[in-house]
Amino acid sequence: MRTSGRKLVVTNGCFDILHLGHVTYLESARNFGDALLVGVNGDEATRQLKGPGRPVNVGADRAAVLAALASVDGVCVFAETTATKFLSAAKPDIYVKGGDYTRATLNQDERRAIEQAGGKIVIIPFVPGKSTTALLEKISRL
Repeated sequence: MRTSGRKLVVTNGCFDILHLGHVTYLESARNFGDALLVGVNGDEATRQLKGPGRPVNVGADRAAVLAALASVDGVCVFAETTATKFLSAAKPDIYVKGGDYTRATLNQDERRAIEQAGGKIVIIPFVPGKSTTALLEKISRL
């Protein structure tokens, strides 16, 4: 991609139960470049990040659903709770994170991996009221 002057956009997360917030976020991220690569935390990492009972969907299923989206050009499941190794390998031109992060709260190892590769960090807002946790809480009340 780089040799042809195209820009690689990368984002990452658990993406446990895909919802409108995810889809809107991924479409927005894709608009920052020519291809979007999504890193997905593996099952054990998701459990560590989100707690017992998560993920609801196994990593391979989460990756397949993401890969089916028109805005997503590739998916990579990684084992770690942080995306540092994934980002170091991908070397994106643009790293997109959701609005629950700021430059100060972003994992500093991830930030350094992007900066060392010459990439840019972009933070985009979330769709208000849309989250997997809120969706699971709603389902549990049924």
